[in-house]
Amino acid sequence: MEYHTERLILRQWKQSDREPFAALNANPEVMRHFPKTRTREESDGMAKAIEQLIAQNGWGFWAVEEKSSGVFIGFVGLNIPGYELPFSPVIEIGWRLDNAFWGKGYAPEAARKALEVGFEQFGMKEIVAFTALDNVPSQRVMEKIGMQRGEEFDHPLLEEGHPLRRHVVYRIANLK
Repeated sequence: MEYHTERLILRQWKQSDREPFAALNANPEVMRHFPKTRTREESDGMAKAIEQLIAQNGWGFWAVEEKSSGVFIGFVGLNIPGYELPFSPVIEIGWRLDNAFWGKGYAPEAARKALEVGFEQFGMKEIVAFTALDNVPSQRVMEKIGMQRGEEFDHPLLEEGHPLRRHVVYRIANLK
């Protein structure tokens, strides 16, 4: 399945996405709000797991392709976190785009489509997003797509004192 916006295609992953995805995950600027960059092996493993979840569920973190160029620019989509959060169980929306594509409105454009698919096609009742407190750009995307700021919490996978430990959750409900 593919989902189209005006400028983007959200789709299942291709083998050709692996190299640009690894470059994105190794980019310190892209990964500055994450605990660490990823190796090629870690990145390939993540892509394979995402592909399998999309095949299994019909949804997940879709590869995002720019229509005008056909270039892989990152991922946007839906996921069930693989660890316990203070507000579990949840379905999250998330994104990671190559910084060459920041500032073009691609993240909110693709995220709106992901919300639409989650709510209308899969009947999800609520979708959350969460990020480190200092990740203001992602929080702006969350607000642009209609999410409401919720509570702050300590991320369970980050140790006490880690600069990214404090997070904030945003929520949006399916009103249909």
